[in-house]
Amino acid sequence: MSNSLIQLLVLAGIAIFLILRLRNVLGTRDGYEPPKMETPQGNARRFEVIEGSADQIDNDIADHVEPGSPAAQALALMKRVEPDFGVGLFLSGAKGAYEMILMAFERGDLSDVRPFLGENVAEAFQSVIDQRKAQGQTVEAQFLGTRETALAGANFDPATSEAEVSVRFVGELIAATRDAAGEVVEGDPKSSRKQRDVWTFARRMGQDDPNWQLVATG
Repeated sequence: MSNSLIQLLVLAGIAIFLILRLRNVLGTRDGYEPPKMETPQGNARRFEVIEGSADQIDNDIADHVEPGSPAAQALALMKRVEPDFGVGLFLSGAKGAYEMILMAFERGDLSDVRPFLGENVAEAFQSVIDQRKAQGQTVEAQFLGTRETALAGANFDPATSEAEVSVRFVGELIAATRDAAGEVVEGDPKSSRKQRDVWTFARRMGQDDPNWQLVATG
């Protein structure tokens, strides 16, 4: 066998070897394969963060009611309709309203707080005030502070956007009712007492009027 033939056989063997090696490394393709779109690691991490944020607990709600409870769900719906609504801010406003309305009732003059009273509550309060006046009674009252303000319940009607939030109050005050002769017939002008109430406030969410109305007491 000539040297040239031997060289050709050697080169052919090397070529076959290289082809087989390339097939093993690169693989083979049958027909058209679309290019693979790989997501960079940074983007994958950002997607995971965004996806996880949807499950985060709203602390403004969780600080006041059990997460997942009907009250929590109602409050979450309120926030969807009115994103600026905050449970903590609402309770702070309710605390101020409690003192203002309670003292207006004790003084026997609802004119300053009438816009914050539902019709039924306003009529009930005024009825007691009128009865006192008819009997010649007067009330001396001093508000000492609200010792507790806690959310007691919440409801929301998606069809009407009507929201109701019940708040439990514990107030402390000095109050005494005197008859026409000036004698104390109820309470003690020298001793404080605690008063426990559950008031329900209502409002249609998403409206321009930001004021809640007191619609029930208990």
